[in-house]
Amino acid sequence: MFRVILNLFLLSLLFQFRSNNASSPTAQTLELQHPNYFNPKLPPKTLSSSKKFEGSSDLVNLRYHMGPVLSSPINIYLIWYGKWAPSQQLLIKDFLLSVSTFNHRAAPSPSVAEWWSTVSLYTDQTGANISRSVLIAGEYSDYKYSQGKNLNRLSIQDVIAEAVRSKPFTVDHKKGIYLVLTSVDVTMQDFCRAVCGFHYFTFASKVGYTLPYAWVGNSGKQCPEVCAYPFAVPGYMGGGGPGALKSPNGDVGVDGMISVIGHELAELSSNPLVNAWYAGEDPVAPTEIGDLCEGLYGTGGGGGYIGQVMKDRDGRTFNLNGRRGRKFLVQWIWSPVLKACAGPNAMD
Repeated sequence: MFRVILNLFLLSLLFQFRSNNASSPTAQTLELQHPNYFNPKLPPKTLSSSKKFEGSSDLVNLRYHMGPVLSSPINIYLIWYGKWAPSQQLLIKDFLLSVSTFNHRAAPSPSVAEWWSTVSLYTDQTGANISRSVLIAGEYSDYKYSQGKNLNRLSIQDVIAEAVRSKPFTVDHKKGIYLVLTSVDVTMQDFCRAVCGFHYFTFASKVGYTLPYAWVGNSGKQCPEVCAYPFAVPGYMGGGGPGALKSPNGDVGVDGMISVIGHELAELSSNPLVNAWYAGEDPVAPTEIGDLCEGLYGTGGGGGYIGQVMKDRDGRTFNLNGRRGRKFLVQWIWSPVLKACAGPNAMD
């Protein structure tokens, strides 16, 4: 799940330490052809045990617990809760559809599809890999806020039940996952304080079926400095950390959601019923393949630094290319092969 608050607290401590012990910190840049590569405040090599594998550790005990993964082609059922601009919906759908955009002309390297290839390395007990085929199978707009504007983890299941009962969706318990996206004016239990998104499965008593689902909220007006970092930074960082980076598509809230959606989608695919891939002994609060790499976006990341990413001629920050010329900034994922965080924009 998404443990942003603790991570940001540790980030702030690190930034404050560096601002107190370094004179006028500056960003390191590398002058190349467009796009330029850069890493705000690249950490010294002494802070990373490995130059090649950021976040690598022999201490991470990620284990398979014999449950299913999403090995069949993945059908995503989108639930738009609240009021959404068509441009915002299109941006999110372009990201989801980029997962299966393998043509390098349609989405040049480093691409979202290449990023997902790390997720697809995970298998179930039969040896079947997580599918690389992702389809938006249906959409439902709950623009009347059927459960109000203040939601919790139980009422989000009522939102899914409402969508299923309204008949735009088939009950797809074999290949389907249900993605609930709440608009900027909707609050959620623990949103901004402890989570930016989460995934679980529905209860038969609520929905009638056990269905894997994820929720992600638009933090644009509530807490962009928490859930849309690094496109917004906490005020308490002051001059001790890097400034906010320019978002790739000009919408801080939705651009921030993209990385959270990627995080939750990767974990939902590798641990849909909370009995497959995770570290730790508590399935109620597991450490999953996205949690292990939270905050890492490129080479040189770790210790509060996002890593080497790209900047286009307009100053927009990204690390992945998607369909229709889209650009995204999405966190890396833990690789079961490298035993480290990995992404297609790695520089070594």
